[in-house]
Amino acid sequence: MLRSHIRLGRIAGIEIGLHYSWFIIAILITWSLVVQFRQTTPWWSTDVIWGAAIITSVLFFVTLLMHELAHSLLAKARGLKVRAITLFALGGVSQIESEAEDAKSEFWIAIVGPLTSVAIGFACIGLSRVAGWSSEGRAVTPVAAVLLWLGYINILLGIFNMIPGYPLDGGRVLRGIIWWITKNQAKSTRTAARVGQVVAILFILYGLYRFFLGENFGGLWLAFIGWFLLDAARGSVFQTELVTELRGRHVSDLMDRDCATVESHISVHDFVEEYLLRRGQRCFVVVQNNAVVGLLTSAEVRKVRREDWPVTSLQSIMRPLSQVRAVSPDTPALQALEMMAKEDINQLPVISDGHLEGIFSRTHVLKFLQLHAELQGHR
Repeated sequence: MLRSHIRLGRIAGIEIGLHYSWFIIAILITWSLVVQFRQTTPWWSTDVIWGAAIITSVLFFVTLLMHELAHSLLAKARGLKVRAITLFALGGVSQIESEAEDAKSEFWIAIVGPLTSVAIGFACIGLSRVAGWSSEGRAVTPVAAVLLWLGYINILLGIFNMIPGYPLDGGRVLRGIIWWITKNQAKSTRTAARVGQVVAILFILYGLYRFFLGENFGGLWLAFIGWFLLDAARGSVFQTELVTELRGRHVSDLMDRDCATVESHISVHDFVEEYLLRRGQRCFVVVQNNAVVGLLTSAEVRKVRREDWPVTSLQSIMRPLSQVRAVSPDTPALQALEMMAKEDINQLPVISDGHLEGIFSRTHVLKFLQLHAELQGHR
C-alpha cells in the first residue's frame, strides 16, 4: 500500500496526502510547461511564464485529487471504507479498505474517475474560450493557456485510465463487466489482471521500440509506465489469491503457537547475541515472573545506541502488552491482515482470556500460502 509522507488534511473524512515522488513529477511538469509557454507565447515575460507553469502544475494535481475523490466518495456512498487518498508520481491512489460487494458497484466506482476527468477537461476547454482562447487555436492570455492545457490533459487522462489494464480504472471496469457476466469475483479479477499484464508488456515493448528509434525520454517513460502496470497487475493477482485462500480462515489457523520468549531483565547486548542473531526470529515475547509483559522486535533494538546495549534492559525498550494491538484466535485472518496494513505493523499477538496464545504475522501467512500453492501443484 502506498503511504503518504506529507499529510494535507481531510475531505469528507478521507485523509489527503502526498508521496515524496509527487515532487519529482511536479518539477518535470513545471519545467516542460515553461519550455512550452516560451515556444508558444514568446511575448510573455519570464515571471508570467514561470507563474503560469507553477499554477498549472498545482491545478493539475488538484484535478487528479478530484478524480480520486470521485472514486472515494462513490465508494463511501456504496458502504465501503475509504482510508486515504495519496497523490504520487504517476497520479493518485484511493486507499479503499474493503472490496465492492457486487459487480454494479465495482463498475460505477471504477468508471466515475475517468468520467470526472473528462468532464473537468471539457469544462476547462470551455472556460478557456471565455478567457481568451482565439478562434485560430492560440491561447493569448495566461489564464486561457492554463485552462486549455488542463482541459486537454484531463481528457487524455480520462481516456488513458480507460485502457483495460488492471488495476487502471479501465481494468476495473472490465473486471466489473466480467464479474457481472460470470457472477464470479475471483475469476473476474484474475482475467482482468491477465489482460492488464498483456497491456503492460505492450507498453514496455512499444516504449523500448521508441527509445531505440531515438525518442529517449518518451520511450523510457512509456516503458516505465508499462513496468508499473505489470507490477501492479501481478500484485492484484496475488491479492486475489490471498483473499480466496484466506476467506473463511481464522487467526488460529495460521498463527505461530511456539512463541520465542525472553526475560525482561536481560540486556539488549545479550538479547542480540543469544537470541536475535542465533534464532533468526524477528518478534519475541518478553516475560517477567512467568507472565507476559510485552513484545520486542529488532525495531526497538535499533532505537538504542550500540554503546548502550550492555546497560539497557529489555524491559526499558519493549512494547508493553497493554500498548500493543492484539487479536483473538477466532478473528478472521483477512480482518487481522487489514488491521496490520492499517497500523503498519508486521505481527499481532493472539490473546485469549488474558493469555498469549501465539503470534499472527505476515511471515506465517506467506508460508501458509507458499505451502498451499506447493500442495496444489502436486495434485
